[in-house]
Amino acid sequence: MEPIVNQRSIRRLTATIALTLLIVASCNAANAGPPEIFGWVEEGLLLPEKVSVKIKLDSGALTSSMDAKDLERFEKNGEKWVRFNVEVKDSDTGKAASIPFERRVERNVKVRGAGGAEHRPVVLMKMCIGNQLYNEQFSLKNRGKMLYPVLIGRRTLEHLGAVDVSSTFTREPKCKKATP
Repeated sequence: MEPIVNQRSIRRLTATIALTLLIVASCNAANAGPPEIFGWVEEGLLLPEKVSVKIKLDSGALTSSMDAKDLERFEKNGEKWVRFNVEVKDSDTGKAASIPFERRVERNVKVRGAGGAEHRPVVLMKMCIGNQLYNEQFSLKNRGKMLYPVLIGRRTLEHLGAVDVSSTFTREPKCKKATP
């Protein structure tokens, strides 16, 4: 008696082969070992200013964002720039501090929410998370008194590693090349 091959059997076999190839490819790509695991809240270091900030790893956001106070757009050498302040708490004294930044605008993003749509500037920021230095895009918006001034979105998370939602502050930022 010959085996009966139907569409369902072919789909299962195809899915099994595809999954096997995906596993083999990811194992080959991960020769360096298992991915790093971070807590859902970590400490990051904004560079070159060396400003320590609490960051929330947010899989619900595509682009990373930063709470930016006193946001001011201006032109510099014919390019669009922004000036803004990031409010942080001094980890030793607990006092709030406002740190000024200036960055060139890379693009503007349209963000839709319950209050309607708005355009936000997006800037490149260097940030040390764990022992890695990232040059990532951040949309800027004054978001009031936020507990976490920086949200890390999926574009950065895909390079970062896995997130353990039961952990916080699993590692200090210690990048070897912490200069621009």
